[in-house]
Amino acid sequence: MRVSVLASGSSGNATVVQAGDTCVLIDCGISYRQLAARMRAQGLEPDRIGVVLLTHEHDDHVKGLEVFLRRHRVPVLATSGTLGAMPAPPPDAQRIMSGRQVRVGELTVLPVQISHDAREPVGFVLEGRDRRVGLVTDTGIFTELLLDRLAGCHALFIECNHDRDLLRVGPYPWPLKQRIASRTGHLSNEQACAAIERLAHSSLETVVGMHLSQTNNRPEMVERELSAVLAGSGARLTVASQHDACVVEIDGPAHRAGVGPG
Repeated sequence: MRVSVLASGSSGNATVVQAGDTCVLIDCGISYRQLAARMRAQGLEPDRIGVVLLTHEHDDHVKGLEVFLRRHRVPVLATSGTLGAMPAPPPDAQRIMSGRQVRVGELTVLPVQISHDAREPVGFVLEGRDRRVGLVTDTGIFTELLLDRLAGCHALFIECNHDRDLLRVGPYPWPLKQRIASRTGHLSNEQACAAIERLAHSSLETVVGMHLSQTNNRPEMVERELSAVLAGSGARLTVASQHDACVVEIDGPAHRAGVGPG
């Protein structure tokens, strides 16, 4: 499997997952021009995408979807809550439910309930070619159910939105700080470390820090804190960016992780 995080952050999110001939797009929160340019930098054409999966309806996850669908008529899979909260949901979108697997080409996709102030948000566990990948952004807490669903993943793409101290002393107004730190807000570095500590196992190959706040976090802070949790595990660590593609191959002992041109 190959996972290309094209953009990750509060300004826009988009991730491409490939398994053999199957190519899915998770969220479309960047412009078509950005999406196409970042895909082509990885040797992919946008018309390779066969399905779009949506985590939730917030603008930074869907604002590029309408233009993308004008150019590429592909199925969109989302929860009923997500579709109901979108101003103009795709008319032929297919509804998915947390806990109910769907087959997408060579991938099995399991939507997983998360805790965020959206209508019916989900993360995803994707399995294909004997590899299991978990992707969770925009969650205020890690529930026991979420930890159970992510158990045994070979790669984890986990939100590391903010450092608690930077958020506390930062420029955001107090109500926004409360929202971010709430159970339906965003995950702190400390919370991400606690989750990864529970999820680490001998076959974990890669961990990617996702959805960093440009105001309330720093990549070097995420790297330092998560590296301490992963020390001695053999898992590779990288941090996704708002502006540059992060490309991860999940293919067993020869795995590799790196940052590609954006």
